Amino acid sequence: MSKGYDFIIIGGGSAGSVLAGRLSEDASARVLLLEAGGSDRHPFYHLPAGFAKMTKGIGSWGWDTVPQKHMQNKVFRYTQAKVIGGGSAINAQIYTRGNPQDYDEWRQMGCTGWGYDDVLPYFKKAEDNETYENAYHGKGGPLGVSEPRAPLPICEAYFEAAAALGIPRNPDINSETQDGVCFYQLTQRNVRRSSAAMAYVTPNRGRPNLTVKLGAQVRRLLVERGCATGVEMMDGTRLMADREVLLCSGAVGSPRLLQLSGLGPADHLSQLGIDVVADQPEIGANLQDHLDLYCISELSGPYSYDRYARPHWAALAGLQYVMGRKGPVASSLFETGGFWYADPDARSPDIQFHLGLGTGIEHGVAAMPQGGITLNSCYLRPRSRGTVRLQGADPAKAPLIDPNYLQDPLDREMSIRGLKLTQEILSQAPLAKYILAERLPGPDVKTDQAYFDFICTHSKTSHHCAGTCRMGVDDGAVVDTRLRFNGIERLRVVDNSIMPTVISSNTNAAAIMIGEKAAEMIKSDNGMKA
Repeated sequence: MSKGYDFIIIGGGSAGSVLAGRLSEDASARVLLLEAGGSDRHPFYHLPAGFAKMTKGIGSWGWDTVPQKHMQNKVFRYTQAKVIGGGSAINAQIYTRGNPQDYDEWRQMGCTGWGYDDVLPYFKKAEDNETYENAYHGKGGPLGVSEPRAPLPICEAYFEAAAALGIPRNPDINSETQDGVCFYQLTQRNVRRSSAAMAYVTPNRGRPNLTVKLGAQVRRLLVERGCATGVEMMDGTRLMADREVLLCSGAVGSPRLLQLSGLGPADHLSQLGIDVVADQPEIGANLQDHLDLYCISELSGPYSYDRYARPHWAALAGLQYVMGRKGPVASSLFETGGFWYADPDARSPDIQFHLGLGTGIEHGVAAMPQGGITLNSCYLRPRSRGTVRLQGADPAKAPLIDPNYLQDPLDREMSIRGLKLTQEILSQAPLAKYILAERLPGPDVKTDQAYFDFICTHSKTSHHCAGTCRMGVDDGAVVDTRLRFNGIERLRVVDNSIMPTVISSNTNAAAIMIGEKAAEMIKSDNGMKA
């Protein structure tokens, strides 16, 4: 049994949600959005602090990496969203776009149309920014972008501590310069998460030409005579696309489905008994991610949000949020941070900070019984490259995710420099009245080998994976600069997997930009209304 649509979008994450909202603006286009995950009705998906529950199981596929051979075989929890809205429904809501030079370097690689001046209009088109409307920001778009509502006094002390090291305060790290410490803007509206699904899908569910299916897992893409024609679902149902199939399943999900469909490295697929439709060695290659390190300090008083983990304080937190949209529930818990340099000669900041207003917030991170803060750092332009491969032909099996962290010695050196910088910030005088003692790494970690041993236990993903369906103009690229799959007609990949290099920040805003730009290209290529 078959049912036809013009466009089938596979994956209701950040980019897929954008495509669903934008393509269905043309009433003549029949648009189907397939999301393998479930509904976002649970309140944790909408409360800012709900992020703390996300890396511990809710809304996630529960996948892990393979043992990391350059990190003493450490296995990382690799959170991948299992809900409409994708990463935008479970992340810390931090709105950063990367550095302008990231995109200019894409253009220099041959990706015409993807320089900073080219992509900036799409960032602005998406935004409904409560604070700015200028050359860098827009108002009136679908995506709510707001200021934090629940900072604590220790955040200002953090800014003063950074200033003591010559790191300036930056009111808008998405404008002229990225350098400095800041309050991040957040993807929120009215102190509620503004996920891509809430921005682009929910308001448009009433459109008769938009169909949204949840819990809809695709088994494989259908390809006939070099042309994508539709999808086969897990139950065998076939859904046909008269115009295009749009793959938006992310830097893990997209290469995974392509390989399950016979598109990928021929030797790998043949070993698994999968019929090879197209030999494309770079599908699932070029995986890049930011490795997150952290310094944890115990506090001398109730200066963070840790105490609200206790039941009676949690009840008070809920009341504060209901009555005034304040308190810990109104916080993403990581809305303070900034960008600075591990390498003083770097072309732009190469370290990003996230100040956690508590401890044990994310999976695997230690908690301080008496309360503390966590200062994360990640090296932004890693040279290490990993892979996404299949365990077997069974779609129910988790993929083999190998970020290959710290394979390049420079990544190791710069990551350790970033960790040392977080320690230096936390040791400055403005924070002295708040901090009782540094607990991790602690005073016993002194040599670079000791730091390396430490991070092989205490580190995590930054959740910024990219690059596994690389865009380019060379023969090895998976998609061209209009995101069309090289070698298969009527198939595009639209998500962070197309990034040639990972951007120098959180990646969710860029995924939404990619969706906006792709929607315009798809409309143009199909003669649709803009």
